[in-house]
Amino acid sequence: MSTTAFLTDSTLCIGCKACEVACKEWNQIGQDGLEWSGYSYDNTGAVGASNWRHVKFVEEPPTPGIGGNAGDQTSWVFSSDVCKHCQVAGCLEACPTGAIVRTEFGGVFVQPDVCNGCAYCVVSCPFGVIAKNVDDGRAFKCTFCYDRQKVGLEPACAKACPTESIKFGEINQLRAEAEERLRRLEGRGIRDASLYDSTHTSVEGTHAMFILRGDSRRYNLPPNPQVPTIYQKKGWTSALVAGGLLIGGTLLAFLADGPKHSQ
Repeated sequence: MSTTAFLTDSTLCIGCKACEVACKEWNQIGQDGLEWSGYSYDNTGAVGASNWRHVKFVEEPPTPGIGGNAGDQTSWVFSSDVCKHCQVAGCLEACPTGAIVRTEFGGVFVQPDVCNGCAYCVVSCPFGVIAKNVDDGRAFKCTFCYDRQKVGLEPACAKACPTESIKFGEINQLRAEAEERLRRLEGRGIRDASLYDSTHTSVEGTHAMFILRGDSRRYNLPPNPQVPTIYQKKGWTSALVAGGLLIGGTLLAFLADGPKHSQ
């Protein structure tokens, strides 16, 4: 069984939100208030329990005569965010009930009938993706359209994308396509594009990769995401040192204030 992945190219995204709609329709996700955010045209805000795909609008002051994907300036770009399906997944490591599993396609899947709503996964996600449903308390996120993959179909978001900004396929093939795309962009004068994959961190790579322009933080993507469990050794070491000092201090105090013999 091949390991699959998303490759989301922000230089091709037109901000149509077809991916958001397709995701909600296929997975029967309810509406989330439709409240006016006042921030550009972005009203969903972020990926969450009721938004498994989210189109980020990155809007900057326009420069006359420059727009689109001009190499001179990033004036207004979009990127469709989603669960990263990390190679080393903090949510999976933290789940105490076995509700979160790794599928045969490489995705990270939350079994809603097993989730007990403890939210350990929520605080363990380095990307802030997984969230609790406010109505029933369980955690939800992108399923990688596991049901569609099981019958040989691509995820709904990739199927609906009109510009092929969201590509779906074998992970190593997509990485090769990303490198080729970056070479073509550089040839057109766009020198600030890069592949966001997080292979250099404890996450050890993701099954949702992104071609971005400029600083990844503008797209709600941390430059150095880490799985929380890497800090366990340091935490336990600090606890043991503190405990040892406490015991040592107690013994010293006891010895210093021991029984005094009468003269």
